Amino acid sequence: MAIPTPVNGQITDAVTQSNLTVLGLAPAMAQNAIYQSMAHSTGIMYQNSVQAQQQLAIAAQAATNQGVIQIYSVNSMAGATATSKVAQSDTAGTILTLLVALKALKQL
Repeated sequence: MAIPTPVNGQITDAVTQSNLTVLGLAPAMAQNAIYQSMAHSTGIMYQNSVQAQQQLAIAAQAATNQGVIQIYSVNSMAGATATSKVAQSDTAGTILTLLVALKALKQL
């Protein structure tokens, strides 16, 4: 014990014991803080990976939808192209001339 003081020796012993307990527990508390930080970082990492997977799934679904839309629009685009080509040509006039000639032959 320290030099005699006006404080009771049991009180100084109790304070000393408390101080030693705090010092003794310091490494364990520090390691606990490290473990908590590591667990938190791991949890955030898993959350980020799940979010990235969700975003990739959404992007894949959007790409698939665009592909299906393009597949379904091929026939209508081909029909529109063919219609515009027929409309720009003189096919209708030629067919009309042939029909008039056939009717004229039938009447003979």
